[in-house]
Amino acid sequence: MATWVIGDIHGCFDSLQDLWSQLDVDPAEDRLWLVGDLVNRGPKNLEVLRWARRLSSLMGERMAVVLGNHDLHLLALAAGINPPKQLDTFEDIMTAPDRDQLLGWLSSRALLHREEDIVMVHAGLLPGWTLEVAERRARELETALQTSERDLILADRPPEPLESRLEELRRTRLALSLLRTCTAEGEMCDFTGSPEQAPEGCRPWFELWPPLEHGVTLVCGHWAALGLHLGPGLIVLDSGCVWGDTLTAIRLEDMKIVQQSTVERADDLP
Repeated sequence: MATWVIGDIHGCFDSLQDLWSQLDVDPAEDRLWLVGDLVNRGPKNLEVLRWARRLSSLMGERMAVVLGNHDLHLLALAAGINPPKQLDTFEDIMTAPDRDQLLGWLSSRALLHREEDIVMVHAGLLPGWTLEVAERRARELETALQTSERDLILADRPPEPLESRLEELRRTRLALSLLRTCTAEGEMCDFTGSPEQAPEGCRPWFELWPPLEHGVTLVCGHWAALGLHLGPGLIVLDSGCVWGDTLTAIRLEDMKIVQQSTVERADDLP
């Protein structure tokens, strides 16, 4: 059994298909993990979601998908919680006849996936969180997103001050889906560039939450400006496919890396 993990796809279905053809995955035997941000910015979000949902039905528990910030944005937009953003490319999903089934499948994905000593999130974990705390917070958030509390948790600007429990759920959502750098005290920095450009006091989250010190290997994506990054107990897989770079997959058993250059037309990318 092989375990393949694929980085942020962002609707780049053609690049995904070229990468997939190189992996030799057996859906009846192997495992597949996706680190989130399946959709947005790229041109074929509908095809990506249909591909992922179809594979999920074939592979069952051997396929794991965590939600990224763009996946959560799609769910919030579809529910009327947040307005569209300038670079959104969700039109194909919004008008699809199977829209509700696809969004229902997406909304039931996890925020954190763990199998023994391997953990997958989309973005990162905050200093001060133990692994047990992170798992508990992720499960609480996943449950809340299936209730009426979803609107306040996903809102870009909540209409009113939130009670402390909901505020903590929002903070968990932001960390798991958006974290790149933060302070030693765990305050997230609003920064998207490369680590060496980070503002004073803002450090890569994994320097403040070293995975090996927590006894795990942590797999994530999200930080395109960082690119493919392998560190002690750390695998970061967003290599900027939607920005015209590459889409990356890694086989966890032997750390084999396969990359596919972006094949989408430049006119179809942000």
